[in-house]
Amino acid sequence: MTLRKALLAGLAGLIGGLMSQSAGAQSPVEAFYKGKQIDLIIGYTPGGGYDTYARLVARHIGQFIPGNPSIVARNMPGGGSRVAAGYMFRIAPKDGTVLATADQSLALQQAVGDKTIQFDTTKFNYIGNPSAENNTTAVWSTSGIKTIEDATKKEVPTGATGGSTSSQYPKVMNALLGTKFKIILGYPGGNDINLAMEKGEVAARGSNSWASWKSTRPDWLENKKINILVQIGLKKAHDLQDVPLLIDLAKNDADRAVLRLLSAPATIGRPIFTTPDVPAERVAALREAFEKTMKDPGFLEDAAKARMDLDPVSGEELQKIVTEIMATPKQTADRLSSIIGELQ
Repeated sequence: MTLRKALLAGLAGLIGGLMSQSAGAQSPVEAFYKGKQIDLIIGYTPGGGYDTYARLVARHIGQFIPGNPSIVARNMPGGGSRVAAGYMFRIAPKDGTVLATADQSLALQQAVGDKTIQFDTTKFNYIGNPSAENNTTAVWSTSGIKTIEDATKKEVPTGATGGSTSSQYPKVMNALLGTKFKIILGYPGGNDINLAMEKGEVAARGSNSWASWKSTRPDWLENKKINILVQIGLKKAHDLQDVPLLIDLAKNDADRAVLRLLSAPATIGRPIFTTPDVPAERVAALREAFEKTMKDPGFLEDAAKARMDLDPVSGEELQKIVTEIMATPKQTADRLSSIIGELQ
């Protein structure tokens, strides 16, 4: 081989090696997540809506995160999901290896000055919400309560997890609509309240999403075991047109402003978020993975089998909603705060 041919051959080999090395190079995000485990912390007990949606996401999202980390769901109930949120804010690693889902009303609670909120919801990095569905207040069929009007005439023992929507909605309806919900706090999760209704311990559940009722208790709906008294959101669900919207029950503009603030978090739904201070490129990768998951045939098939409604909201949109809730006019926030009050 001539010297010229030898040089050309060597150069070709060098270029090929560099190209091969470049093609096989990992991105920093992929290199970070490769071989790792991501914990998905669920702020409620197993079997409820938050748990069901979080576990569905956990089964599929890992394949779309660079490096394909494994996802392990873990329940951390307590304080209407405040325990889980506090863990994410103060204790969990700030590197994108821990995700969580917690009550959609936490930003609202912070906005109205709830002293039990020992974290800043605006600092979380929101990844997405699989289902923006209206919430509902429902009563057991044998309670004798069929409408909101009925609930103004008779005391209604109502199960709640803590200072979440499960207690907020009944408190506000008592104050503005004259209902007589007797709020019983302390249930670890929504499924526990469902069992309490079946046993006759309580007559109502203060809050559960319409999507969750359809996915976790379709037999109750089919057999008319529960009556949906009201739906909470900014517009009626397409398949719940005969149930009044809470904001439409307002008696004046001032009440309507309060009810609108209370209803806005419905879009936050079942939020998936990670800790504060996670590097921006990892947050972006997690959000992209969430978007891909929402379109994945396998994910959609699993959701359909479980009769789970999907109406995804992006992480960017969730971040915006939380910021807007925190910017609520003080007069409206203070009035809602005075109604919700301290946990008792």
